Parts: sequence; C-alpha cells; structure tokens
Amino acid sequence: MTKKITYADGILEGFEYLLENHKDFFVIGQGLWSPWYVGSTMKDLDKKYGKERVIDCPVSELATTGATVGAAICGYRPMIVHPRVDFMLLAVDQIVTQAAKWRYMFGGNSSCPATFRAIINRGGEQGAQHSQSLHSWFAHIPGLRVVMPYSAKDARNLLISSVLSDDPVMFIEDRWLYEKEEEYTEIEIIDLKDVTPQRLQSGSDATVVGISYTSMLCEKVVQKLQTENVFCDMFDIRVLNPLNVNEIVKSVEQTGRLLVVDGDWASCGMASEIITRVVEEMDLSKLKASPIRITLPDAPAPTSKVLEESYYITEFDIYNSIQKLLNS
Repeated sequence: MTKKITYADGILEGFEYLLENHKDFFVIGQGLWSPWYVGSTMKDLDKKYGKERVIDCPVSELATTGATVGAAICGYRPMIVHPRVDFMLLAVDQIVTQAAKWRYMFGGNSSCPATFRAIINRGGEQGAQHSQSLHSWFAHIPGLRVVMPYSAKDARNLLISSVLSDDPVMFIEDRWLYEKEEEYTEIEIIDLKDVTPQRLQSGSDATVVGISYTSMLCEKVVQKLQTENVFCDMFDIRVLNPLNVNEIVKSVEQTGRLLVVDGDWASCGMASEIITRVVEEMDLSKLKASPIRITLPDAPAPTSKVLEESYYITEFDIYNSIQKLLNS
C-alpha cells in the first residue's frame, strides 16, 4: 500500500526533523501544547522534546515575537507561531523594522535567522477580523523571505528550509490545506534560495498560476479541463519574496495566455505583481489575450455563510476565466 501524508502531517514531520537534528532550534507561541489550537501540526512535540524547546506562552504577540528576534540575533534558529495571521499584526514592528533590516544595518556581519509561522484561518463564519491572509504585505518587505507552501511535501521541506535559512522568513500556511493528502516522499533539504515556482501540470493552451490554497483550486480545474482537451501549464508560486517568474515568463511566451489566482485582495496584491513582472520581462507580441487575475472582492470577509459563498474564490470562477482567455 502506498504511504500517504497530509499537509498537517508534513508540518509535524518538519518540526520533528528540526527538533531532532538542530539543537539551536526551538519554537514558541500560543497554544502549542493544545491538542486543537494548531491542529495536529504540533501534536505531542512538547512531550517528546521538552517544554523548554516547545514553549507555550501567554497571549502577547509583541513580546513573544521580540523574544524570537532576540534569540535569533544571539545565535539560535527560533520560530514563533502565530495561530492567526490577523493577530500577528501586533508584532509587525519586530518583523518588519527589526528582523528584516538586521543584516543590512550591520553590513552582513550579523544575521537574524528567525522564522515567523503564520496560520491563515478563514471560512466558518469567522468574519472580518479572523479571516485575513495579508501575504502581499510581507512580500513587499526587502530582507524578509515569504514562503507559502501548497503541497504536504513543500509544507514539510520548506518549513525545514525556512528555519535553516540565515534570513528571517515568513512561513504562511492555510488551514484549508491541512487535510490535503498526497503520496509520501522522503525529506529533502533544499536551500531556500534555490526554491522557484513549481510546474504542477503541463500544457500549451494557457498558463495558470496559483498561490497556496488557490493552487489546489487551480490544479483541480486544470485536471478537469484535460478531459475537454484543454491543456494548461500550471504553476504553484511557493516563494513570494524574492519572486522568481523566469519559468512563468517562458510559459506565457509559449501559451500566450496568463491567469493568476490569489486568495487576497487585488489592490497592490501578488496577482498584480506576478502579472506585472511577467509582462515586463516577456515578448509582448506573443500575448494572445490580456492577462486575467482572480482575487477576493475588495471588501472585508463577511460573517454570513451565504455571503462567504460569494466572497471566496471557487473552481467555477477559475474555469470561467480560463474559458474567457481561450475565447479572447
């Protein structure tokens, strides 16, 4: 029987590898000893590796993030876990003003290898203050690497890569991916600097780019379209900052069509950035249609379940946009 692994299992295995093999690694955050607060992604780690390395802490995003940054500067490779991206905003100064600038301010002679694990929670009628992603905010900051894995393999391998990076890293995951299952592969240690967008499907009719959870939606639609003899090149972006679009540019020059799907707002967002970078770098004479972006509506997340069904991106939205590209 083929061994399977879920996204949540991948994160747990990444933690086990780091705690087992890197004594300079520890993790701090809210609810880390809870059986439900961070799902099954950290189950029993405190019992196996000790509460001095898996540290559950009081509710103070600013203090715990500051402690993480300080430990990183002093030679550790720590991680702070923010169970909701929304509340991590209380610690933005520590992340953006301190950690991201540290190496630059000291001419490369001092680093801050801290990892900021941020979890996206949305849906379930949680409303405007509990449903944000904000990844494009952090991708705007020089010196801060931003990683958003889609597959269980990447959730594990890129978690490890983030902690082993000498730069501060924002590692953002989506709870909607926790149960996603795939065939198990062995741990692969990758230098984060070498991680580029991953081609998940191949085709010549259109280029489709997804980020995190939207990559799952895109992959399902692209696979469905194959039964209709439509074949798309499909990429999962994986690393938002620094952004590498080289292979996407080559793909769009072949297909002539580009769709980018991002589970965040449109204004100053990643979908806009990816399209801009591709258009700047490609031969525009090879475009067969204007690029299309699918994002969230320009409004805070609703609480009503009925409104949520209209607010969030669906496979139907992606399918219709690809058809529009093909018919342009």
